[in-house]
Amino acid sequence: MRHVATEPRGEELSLAERAYRAIRDRLVMLEIRPGAPINEDQLAQSLGVGRTPVREALKRLQYERLITTYPRRGTFATEVNITDLAHISEVRQELEPLASAQAARRATAADRADLTAALRELESVASRRPDADELMRLDLSVHRAIYAATHNPYLEDTLVRHDNLATRIWCLFIDRLSDMAGHVEEHGPLIEAIVAGDPEKAAQLARDHVENFERAIRDAI
Repeated sequence: MRHVATEPRGEELSLAERAYRAIRDRLVMLEIRPGAPINEDQLAQSLGVGRTPVREALKRLQYERLITTYPRRGTFATEVNITDLAHISEVRQELEPLASAQAARRATAADRADLTAALRELESVASRRPDADELMRLDLSVHRAIYAATHNPYLEDTLVRHDNLATRIWCLFIDRLSDMAGHVEEHGPLIEAIVAGDPEKAAQLARDHVENFERAIRDAI
């Protein structure tokens, strides 16, 4: 399960957008390690695109705090700083419940189909022993499907960025987390509440999920 992002239907992605999504997910999943130098030529070659789309993608990723550029030193993957966890959680504790409630109110038939497919995948994962990489990618795809179902591009953009940063912290401590599968499986009741159109229940489950995430990370430190 290498694919993470949920792509809008019928969207013809530009080279810059394709480069952005690919590099973003490498950074989020720590395939590009924190502090590692960013080499434009190597990225362009590995993605099969020119340097211009990569350069455009890196500008966006710097704004999203996934890479950092230092004068006369170069560009590097941003270090993962555990002190950022409280700030990220503060934002997510307010906006994740809002997004889940709005998704429950606004999800189209297509959104519900996507979320139901994600639920089936969660149930499939629960019946076996997936590796950490697969769990992380499933977690990202579920969150992104929920954000897309809000049909609020500003809310979606903000939450994707903060979920990406939270996921980097999770990946850093993944070996110390005792019940990672259980955390991912918490999405099941949340998806069911959204598909059923129950905004109050969806909001509460989303709030609990964010709080459980922060508690699990702090317990692992």
